Amino acid sequence: MNGSILIVDDEKGQRDILSAILTKEGYRVVAVPGAREALEEMEGAEFDLLLTDLKMQGMSGMELMERVLDEDPSQCVVMMTAHGTVDSAVEAMKKGAFDYLEKPLERDDLILTLQRAFERIMLVKENRVLHKRLAETKTLPNMIGDHPKMMEVVRMINKIAPTSTTVLIYGESGTGKELVARAIHDRSPRKDKPFFAINCAAIPDSLIESELFGHEKGAFTGAGSREIGIFEAAEGGTVFLDEIGEMNTAMQAKLLRTIQEKEIRRVGGKLNIPVDVRIISATNRDLEQETKRGAFREDLFYRLNVIRITLPPLRERGNDIVTLANFFLRKYSEACGIVMKGIAKPALKILLDYTWPGNVRQLESVIERGVLMAESDYIQPEDLPADVHHEATTGSRLRFDFPAEGISMDELERDLIMKAMERADWVISKAAPLLGMSYKTLQYRLEKFGIERPE
Repeated sequence: MNGSILIVDDEKGQRDILSAILTKEGYRVVAVPGAREALEEMEGAEFDLLLTDLKMQGMSGMELMERVLDEDPSQCVVMMTAHGTVDSAVEAMKKGAFDYLEKPLERDDLILTLQRAFERIMLVKENRVLHKRLAETKTLPNMIGDHPKMMEVVRMINKIAPTSTTVLIYGESGTGKELVARAIHDRSPRKDKPFFAINCAAIPDSLIESELFGHEKGAFTGAGSREIGIFEAAEGGTVFLDEIGEMNTAMQAKLLRTIQEKEIRRVGGKLNIPVDVRIISATNRDLEQETKRGAFREDLFYRLNVIRITLPPLRERGNDIVTLANFFLRKYSEACGIVMKGIAKPALKILLDYTWPGNVRQLESVIERGVLMAESDYIQPEDLPADVHHEATTGSRLRFDFPAEGISMDELERDLIMKAMERADWVISKAAPLLGMSYKTLQYRLEKFGIERPE
């Protein structure tokens, strides 16, 4: 199928001839006798191209075009005009028509003009997708490291990539969840189609539906034109929903319907639009616990959790810290034009002794800083930030010995959170950095342990 065309002409003979020619050329064709009928058709379906006569009884082709372009400025319109009204057709092009055809129509001219029109339609669609991809995605380095836990992740990726099943990636912030999602996409049959990543925690609840599903003109204040959402833009490809645990329950219900029905509806729209996308989601929360608390829909959890991949934190990846640090050293020395030979052994020891609450993302930031701060061609301890030093100079990762009876991790975590909250005068945004947590993670932990400010 080459695309869809809506023909508008009040002469039945002309409609029949055009329908026959264009159907034979492989287009999906609907033909109507007037502008009013055309608008009704466009209420219930979308057409790639509008082929309309200029002079018609009732509403003219010019008025129809102006109405349609006001609703959707990207709609492609080709005008048909009698010999004496060419000036009006030129005026139509000034107002947004792609081209005009002079009656009586020549078959070859008709087909050639429509081929050109559909080339432009494809370019417009590709351009919109590319703009959305540029806005929503960023380049990430290849997966680095050969720790057994990471080898297991790679084995899982290679196993599940050729399928279309949904995947749920677990891992702390900064462990590379988006990188794994991209690797799955790049090894899949969808690799030549779009990949979109969206952070559910970074978009206000009021905007996330429009971001995912798009909106119609006038759907809300500021919606000046129709916009396609990420699910439409990613047709045939992959959508990665990061921090899925932050999605509100109303949006969870709409996402569940999208997965079940394989269709979406734009905000303010009436049409159900079929979509073919693979959904990969990620979280640093325990979604099973969230479902028990009623904060996450159980039915959606089971839909997303068909395949689970758990990413290890950097502190559990042993010598991968050195491999990654050297990779980032090469990356930033080349990017900054600074010749670096390596990382000095005392600095490497500090890196290996640190617990990396921000994981790979934090390590990358530390090495970038080290490259910029280095006075010699090796990164030295003094080129590393103070917080990395502070932990290393304690002589041990823990300031106490294990008691004979052992410890309770829950009690230890609760005590640490209490201490951090007391030091921060019970301001969550100040206590979170002390614990290497995000605001929302600490908020969740406070609820989990039932910690409240003493009266």
